Amino acid sequence: MNTPVMNTPALPGPLADNPRLERWVTFPAPGKVIVGTGRVELGQGVLTAMTQIAADELDVAMERITIRSGDTEFTPNEGYTAGSQSIQFGGVAMRQACADVRSLFIDQAARVLGCKTSELSICDGGILHNGVPTGQDYWTLAGAVDLAAEATGGGKRKTVADFNVIGRSSARLDLPAKIFGAAVFIHDLVLDGMLHARVVRQPNRGATIDAIDERAIKRAAKAPVEFVRNGNFLAIVGADETAVDLAGAAAAKYVIWQHVETPTPLQAEASWLRQRPVIDRIIGAPEPADPQGRVRFESTYTRGYLAHASISPSCGLALYHDGRLTVWTHCQGVFPLRAALARTLSLDASAITVHHVQGSGCYGHNGADDAAADAAIIAMKMPGVPIRVRWRREEEFVYEPKSPAMVVKVRALLDDAGKPADWSAEIWSGTHNYRPGAGGNLLGAQALPNPPPEPPPGDVPESHGGGATRNGEPLYDIAHKRIIHHLVTETPVRTSALRGLGAMPNVFAIECAIDELAERAGQDPVQYRLSITVDPRARAVIEKVAAMAGWEAGESGGAGRGRGIAFARYKSRAAYAAVVVALDVEETIRLRHVWCATDAGLVVNPDGVINQLEGGIIQSASWVLKEQVRFDDGVSSFDWETYPVLKFSEVPEIDIALINTKDEVPLGVGEVTAGPTAAAIGNAVSHALGARIRDLPLTRERIMATLLKE
Repeated sequence: MNTPVMNTPALPGPLADNPRLERWVTFPAPGKVIVGTGRVELGQGVLTAMTQIAADELDVAMERITIRSGDTEFTPNEGYTAGSQSIQFGGVAMRQACADVRSLFIDQAARVLGCKTSELSICDGGILHNGVPTGQDYWTLAGAVDLAAEATGGGKRKTVADFNVIGRSSARLDLPAKIFGAAVFIHDLVLDGMLHARVVRQPNRGATIDAIDERAIKRAAKAPVEFVRNGNFLAIVGADETAVDLAGAAAAKYVIWQHVETPTPLQAEASWLRQRPVIDRIIGAPEPADPQGRVRFESTYTRGYLAHASISPSCGLALYHDGRLTVWTHCQGVFPLRAALARTLSLDASAITVHHVQGSGCYGHNGADDAAADAAIIAMKMPGVPIRVRWRREEEFVYEPKSPAMVVKVRALLDDAGKPADWSAEIWSGTHNYRPGAGGNLLGAQALPNPPPEPPPGDVPESHGGGATRNGEPLYDIAHKRIIHHLVTETPVRTSALRGLGAMPNVFAIECAIDELAERAGQDPVQYRLSITVDPRARAVIEKVAAMAGWEAGESGGAGRGRGIAFARYKSRAAYAAVVVALDVEETIRLRHVWCATDAGLVVNPDGVINQLEGGIIQSASWVLKEQVRFDDGVSSFDWETYPVLKFSEVPEIDIALINTKDEVPLGVGEVTAGPTAAAIGNAVSHALGARIRDLPLTRERIMATLLKE
């Protein structure tokens, strides 16, 4: 006799990795719901969107829900809050977990009431029988429903037509406390008996302490401080934060190091990468040996190192007590940090608890993990004493991981109509993947005795969107495409993830090249793009943004006023975005107006999505117009004067259009506008000047140098 095969629904990835439902939903007290997510709030509004998702799938009011995020004790392990994946993957997992919980309670209510499940519904947590309240609800039934059970995927998720909360703009839950100055940030956290600490940073891996003038440092402190040392890890600790700050600043003069290496100005330029050792690989079709007489196009684009430039420097707190280490951090992955701390401190991961506390916001791998590790290393030396480490502004700029400089060389063979028939993107870049969970080392660990070995060179795999190769392949209909990736194994500074990873420089290169090809073919940039893509969603955002901007084919440029367009689909599998920029070029570049059309699929919170798109546009504009880390006997970009960013007065008017918002599947939006914005600015500058600038940032000096060549 053959046993029938049951089709078990596939669980969304994060739910399959964390199937116990109590990690996602609990009912702690009458009228109260706690939902858990591994995703954390970085200013992107994700906790508001997650609350909307839970409210709809559980059929409870948002006001009943408390959301708990990023906690190794209570929440699911979803790795990092990164890559525009929070809603696309984490939100889908949350929906299914809540649907499974709802189904369990409906089943239990049917047993209690002696009726069919099809006769029951839920309204604000209360059980209805054929629309009539029964007196039963989530809280009366909670004792009989085992939420330690694992998700099955059997709970039926709502259809888009049945949503009440999803798809409607909702006010951010986290903003009132921040606006009115409540102590919500990690920098505000105070623990009883807490001491402040500053680490005297090792200038580079392998540098060793030669001498310490402790008396001079203590004189500078003007209040009692003490030293904690472990190998070449040196910290200054005291009860008075001002004194510790003064001592930390003085230590730069009174701690002498050996084996110091400093980056040079030449190394700040992306072109330097082409002289370095690399690991090569080819992704895609092999490059043709014989171009068969076709016209060949070739152009090279570069971008320098970028800083995260977080508004507040990194901060971390730690307490080691009775064999347990507790850490408070604003990092983006509490579980990967816990694993890295376990390796660094030779503790079992089960003896470490990591709690996320919101910081000032940072999209990428800044100093948050390292500040937490600093506090943990000191706390292990001072059991029972809470330790708080706050980096200084200069320390943040100099020692946080940088976004790597990149060189992107585009080659295309053109057909008789001037369209690309073969495309190569040759990319030089250091790694975008030095997070602790990816094998990278915590900064403080490198200064300890017997520091961990350097991880082997590597980057984010294509299965996760790629690092340097992210968006390295154009989405257009080109018969043969490939990426030639040169992973630079030695860079002058530590590099890791920053918003979008390699997508921004790659899209900048691709979309500027497409404009150049359109010009060679004598075609309008919008029509040229439409002629080489059949993807209806790509065409829709290009056509929409052109209409929004009043795009007219053949509009003349070259007189200091220009407009440009660019398009991309983030990671070729997340949201679609097309951007048009209008600007003036005088002594500097002044952005006048930016239009953006985005297809993000199912939109949970339209206002939140628009905020993300606008933020990505503004940050990308800052990267393109101003930002680059400079080296001069070391990193010389250490404050807002030496690393300028876009000012409020320089932000242009921005119009956003969301299309296809009722699609069943949400697509990641947090990083989708960075690449198209950069390229649209580049194309608009070319249109305004009648000359192409291929190196970022587009500074006044580069504009003048380009014009003098023409």
